[in-house]
Amino acid sequence: MVLVKVEGLFAAVVTPVHEDGRIDFDTFDRVVAFLAGAGVSGICIAGATGEYPHFETADRRALIERAAARLPGGCALLVGIGAPSMRLAVELGRAAIDAGCRALLLPMPMFFRYEQADLAAYAAAVSDTLRAPCLLYNLPAFTNGLEAKTIVGLLNDQEFVVGVKDSSGRMEDLAALQAARGVRPWSLLVGDDRALHAGLEAGWDGGISGVAGFCPELLVGIYRSHTSGQSAEAARLQRLLDELIEQLNPFPTPWGIRIGLAARGLATGPLPLPVTAARQRQLSAFMAWLPGWLARNDLTDAAAGVARS
Repeated sequence: MVLVKVEGLFAAVVTPVHEDGRIDFDTFDRVVAFLAGAGVSGICIAGATGEYPHFETADRRALIERAAARLPGGCALLVGIGAPSMRLAVELGRAAIDAGCRALLLPMPMFFRYEQADLAAYAAAVSDTLRAPCLLYNLPAFTNGLEAKTIVGLLNDQEFVVGVKDSSGRMEDLAALQAARGVRPWSLLVGDDRALHAGLEAGWDGGISGVAGFCPELLVGIYRSHTSGQSAEAARLQRLLDELIEQLNPFPTPWGIRIGLAARGLATGPLPLPVTAARQRQLSAFMAWLPGWLARNDLTDAAAGVARS
């Protein structure tokens, strides 16, 4: 078995773009510096928050190299390898391995529907081909979803499947996957921010958070409070996170994350679709609300210095 443990609080990173759609690497650098400075355990690029379906393979390879070169020591790099074909997923995985990432994030195929046995065969084939630590990325809102039984089977049977990021939001699976793990060294990471504290309380190892992509202090606070035995404080911070998520809910993923960064001085470029007048009112209201909410809840605006650099 590949003994790679992934634990801690990881921020999922957006992909900044210029007006013409090219990746804005300079802004990407500033976002990474902001997140690392807030104390995250590492970052995850090219997941749903990074809008991976929008970018060509060459662009994603360049982003992998950039992240690996800019990430400070002590911060781990996780790389999503979702792609429209197994060939492209393997190509991205090899680029990430060569760049020194800690683990690959393997989402299931999107668009077409498959049975669980098909998904298990896909995950087994990709991980065996790459022979590198792979975290299953269960993202049923956007891709084929994995059932808990399928996840456990892959974790038990596949040498290079070392854990799961579960973004299903199925609260019942928190205890079920923890119980199935027993003493085995699987990495269990919460992918739905609403379930972060509950997952940690159930014994999970941490989380990969979209909201941490613009408000890392809050998510880091939940993780550190839990690991230091301050469960009541972690629960209080989770309630704040739930308030923030309620404000984000009207927006398509990951518009709210990008707008939140803009409100903190880190504009990440145009959104992928035209913005209607009604949407613009929502965006403006959120950007006006966020700074006051951060100040009222003593969440430091560490992004300001990064934005000016």
